Amino acid sequence: MPQYARVVTFEADAAALDALVSEINASDGPPEGIPATRISVLADRDAGRVVVATRFASEGDLRKGAETLEGMSPPEGGNIRRVSVETYEVVVEMQA
Repeated sequence: MPQYARVVTFEADAAALDALVSEINASDGPPEGIPATRISVLADRDAGRVVVATRFASEGDLRKGAETLEGMSPPEGGNIRRVSVETYEVVVEMQA
């Protein structure tokens, strides 16, 4: 059964990135309504870009999670702007 990923790119200053990471790290897992299996945050601090990749076990979970995520606001502190939202089917995953 394929998995799916929702990949969101932001322009964010250091304060916004730190607030986002703190909020995610302070949680006991994904928020209510987001049936994610994995969340990865990738940052290019010099370029002020942040990518949040959220994995889901099914297309239905992706739709449910995306609906909840669309209703959320970014954490307080710093400047952050969403640049893009894309969804993908995960076709290969390998650990080196």
